[in-house]
Amino acid sequence: MPLSHLTHLECSICGERHEADVLQTICTACGRALVARYDLTSAARTFSRESLAGRPWNMWRYAEVMPGDVSSPTTLGEGMTPLLSTPRLGAHAGVPDLWVKDEGGNPTGSFKARGLSAAISRARELGVTDLGVPTAGNAGSAAAAYASRAGIRAHVAMPDDTPSTIMAEVQAYGAELTLVKGTISDAGTYIAQRAAEEGWFVLATLKEPYRVEGKKTMGYELWEQFGDLGDGLPDVVVYPTGGGTGLIGMWKAFDELEAMGLIGSERPRMIAVQAEGCAPIVRAFDLRLDRAEPWEDAQTLAPGIRVPAPFADDL
Repeated sequence: MPLSHLTHLECSICGERHEADVLQTICTACGRALVARYDLTSAARTFSRESLAGRPWNMWRYAEVMPGDVSSPTTLGEGMTPLLSTPRLGAHAGVPDLWVKDEGGNPTGSFKARGLSAAISRARELGVTDLGVPTAGNAGSAAAAYASRAGIRAHVAMPDDTPSTIMAEVQAYGAELTLVKGTISDAGTYIAQRAAEEGWFVLATLKEPYRVEGKKTMGYELWEQFGDLGDGLPDVVVYPTGGGTGLIGMWKAFDELEAMGLIGSERPRMIAVQAEGCAPIVRAFDLRLDRAEPWEDAQTLAPGIRVPAPFADDL
């Protein structure tokens, strides 16, 4: 497998450069999200549709644009989920060429596996022994599973009305589970306090730079899978949105693909879908605001997208 071409971390808002081989959370200059940057000119020498043909059938096949030691990641086989044609659903919705990317095939049953595999791989390389994760649900399960795989102690906090099956899964993987009153924002406050006291490394959404690197592989897979169908990228991507890392990650993947000369400047139209009872991004978009105001009394049957105050709302 090729090596990673990771060069540094960069603030997504102010552009401040940070070292990649030092544990980092948010930008020290402005407090916003850091993103990983690569030498894409060098990466392009070995990264192509043809070069991918013989690589492992998981998200680590995109080694050149993945962080850290890509030869020995903390993996459970995440990624390369199926792209399914849904003609009857498409006919019902008035979308004749509708496809569903089934992320339920990932380990622990959600796309959260991608982000936690990348983040915990990097945390392990940089010497983390204890990590803290606030979650609305599925990220807690994935964090517990990958931490167990890596030999790292995981401390997970989630709302006390999270489905009990998710609570049981977190505990089954051996993580310490704490239930809090409220939402993921309250879980985040708890984890931040305990991390400061106990020295845990916090893997909160986009408050560290590598979860989004795992999520971006959905964009690379769409490029690869639609290419196999004879198309470029999809015209539209409709995406259930809580913290937004999936959308941000896919957009980053498309930018990297363009920089490597593998696509042009065209982009899918990307639609963030939120529950009516918790829709801070939709409201901010409709009102043309630069930042999203926290959503009061967040309610939805879909716990994974009950995120009333996403950290990277501006992205």
